[in-house]
Amino acid sequence: MAHSTMRAVVLAAVAGSALIGASLPALAEEAKREATITVSGNGESRATPDMAVITLSVTKQEKSASESLDANSKAMSAVLEKLKADGLADKDMQTSGFSIQPVYSYPQSMDSSSPAPQLVGYQTVNSLTIRLHDLAKAGAVIDSSVSMGINQGGDIRFTNEDTKPLLSEARKQAVKDAVEKAKEIADAAGVSLGRIIDINESLSSPVPVPMAMMAKDTAISAPVPMAPGENTYSVSVNVTFEIKQ
Repeated sequence: MAHSTMRAVVLAAVAGSALIGASLPALAEEAKREATITVSGNGESRATPDMAVITLSVTKQEKSASESLDANSKAMSAVLEKLKADGLADKDMQTSGFSIQPVYSYPQSMDSSSPAPQLVGYQTVNSLTIRLHDLAKAGAVIDSSVSMGINQGGDIRFTNEDTKPLLSEARKQAVKDAVEKAKEIADAAGVSLGRIIDINESLSSPVPVPMAMMAKDTAISAPVPMAPGENTYSVSVNVTFEIKQ
């Protein structure tokens, strides 16, 4: 009985090997037929910005954490009240960062005989991000924020509130560019393009512009000049086509 079972196992293994061996040429043939070409395409669209996103911070350092927090809260409250008085809506102002950290004084030398770092106080940082729909007010808003307590620079980004049509236009140009490149390469190689096998994209939008540190007592003789310029939205695509021999 054991001999019969062993013989059946051997026959099954041989049969399986035969099936695998028979399928390998078919798989190789199928892989051979899957000739492809991959190209990249690029597209851009440009538009004048219609919104500014500004991030600014209040930084206060005091001997105790509570004193640091109180001083920071007082300054930021004044900033918020001023921005509301200037016409900014609550939905366009958002706390984007908050921290309380100890501040240490470190010795000049770091050898074993040096004293340990000394705690000298606490620093509270509160960051505020605002959306400004009237770009003509950007400079004045920054000026008034500084006068009310903003003392650490953040960044400003001129953007567009509705980017969908801009990205759509750039995307269409990128795909068109990829198709034209693929056709040119196929014609040069004497082959024809088939179906699209794979396509993926990457986007590029305007980046924030950093602003330097500011002090509350900085003399302001005129609003900070702003030049929104023009935004460029870029889309890149990689497209893989089947090649017909």
